[in-house]
Amino acid sequence: MTNSLLQHIEEPRLGFRYDQELEHPKDGLFLFGPLDDIANPAEMRIGVIGTQDGLNYFREWTKTIRSYIPPQNPDKPHHASWPGFQAVFGTKWPEVPLVELTVSGDAVRDSIRLTDRHEAIYKTVALFEEPIRKHLRQEEAPPAVWFVVIPEDVHRYGRPKSVVPREERIRGNRSVSPKFAAKILREGALFPEDQQAAEIYRYDLNFHHQMKARLLDEKVVLQIVRETTLAPDQFARNGRPIRKLQDPATVAWNLCTTAFFKASGKPWKLASVRPGVCYVGLVYKMDGTDPNAGNACCGAQMFLDSGDGVVFRGAVGPWYSKTLKEYHLNKEKASDLMSLVVEAYQNLHGKPPTELFIHGKTRFDDDEWEGFKTVVPNETNLVGVRIRPTTELKLYRVGKMPVLRGTVYLSTKRKGYLWTKGFIPRLDTYPGWEVPNPLLVDIHKGEADLLRVMKDIMGLTKINFNACQFADGQPVTLRFADAVGEILTAAPVPNLPPLPFRHYI
Repeated sequence: MTNSLLQHIEEPRLGFRYDQELEHPKDGLFLFGPLDDIANPAEMRIGVIGTQDGLNYFREWTKTIRSYIPPQNPDKPHHASWPGFQAVFGTKWPEVPLVELTVSGDAVRDSIRLTDRHEAIYKTVALFEEPIRKHLRQEEAPPAVWFVVIPEDVHRYGRPKSVVPREERIRGNRSVSPKFAAKILREGALFPEDQQAAEIYRYDLNFHHQMKARLLDEKVVLQIVRETTLAPDQFARNGRPIRKLQDPATVAWNLCTTAFFKASGKPWKLASVRPGVCYVGLVYKMDGTDPNAGNACCGAQMFLDSGDGVVFRGAVGPWYSKTLKEYHLNKEKASDLMSLVVEAYQNLHGKPPTELFIHGKTRFDDDEWEGFKTVVPNETNLVGVRIRPTTELKLYRVGKMPVLRGTVYLSTKRKGYLWTKGFIPRLDTYPGWEVPNPLLVDIHKGEADLLRVMKDIMGLTKINFNACQFADGQPVTLRFADAVGEILTAAPVPNLPPLPFRHYI
């Protein structure tokens, strides 16, 4: 392009087995397989828990993903066939899971309909949590990843704004009201039974988040999946599935990729990341498990070129400013959090990072930044980058298709716009409906080349192992920030150690 302010970043390439590089993860896995890494499992060690129907659906789904599934439309480049799990990953998927645990369908149906929503979700999670804990106590070789297969009722009524129809509600055993429970959690209770009854109100009203949070202390890796995802044809109404799902091949690509990753496999990595670079995304979430209203939990996600990530839980405190509508740590807590990151990187590599990029949705204030700097070694180039979607600038292209993914507009040396969504030549389409909006990228602390920072962000949109897609709209440092924050605050888990990213997605 002749205009130096308007440029295009070439699509980042990914690394696969045999040191091969390609743009699309499906191409690389199909042709070469995942990275040749000692952590890749020879056979998937899978545990499954669900109702008897759910276990049956999982067994039938297992048969399908062990073999070939045709593409929905072979004439479209963005549709790919599924070759079979072992053909893709070089890892055996067993015919029968290592562990199968059954929960009562009647018990699940009744518990999720309890009138008090805190009681309903807490008790429904317990129906799945307690058998897993019991198994872990009794067995020395646990599964690497657990599939939690949930009935549609749990998805429908196991979320914060879900409403159970009045005629279906079941009266529970609640002994304290939510208002009285809040007072007990702040001030304590005279009677132990009241204190115990109030504890359920410290847990989030979300089955998915609460389930994952309550097993973090056991370092359990979960994949929560709906029965309707595994067997959509079994839930048809008037001959049509009750949910609009992706085609079976795409579902297999997505679920199997995340299962392989959660079992410690290494699907792919960025091919051209500079050595010694570390990326950190900050996580904030108002903490409903803290009795002191108004407190927020902070955390950090550290990512490397391989896609490996570690989540660190920071301190809970009054980090949210109602005036600025932003989260900011004080100097001391910023220092404490970043020291965890630096220590973890040094333990992995034997030396501090050469460059450390901190990604946030807002600018870091001076006090916060000074806290980060106090623990980052002098030889490390520390850079603060604000990244947020914006609608303040739109670009249009002649023809029917939008601008290319990777288009860049540099407004200054430290601020610009990056289109991580747009037309993708490899797919011959734009996977979206509306005119794509860019990310505003702003280097507001430290020194770095803006175009280099944007190239890194483009790469970080391609290491989302929760699916097997060409790219995301946001870098992984921020893509899961809200979801990780939800799980960090979904249950009161004390003394939570740094855990790999796979425990949270």
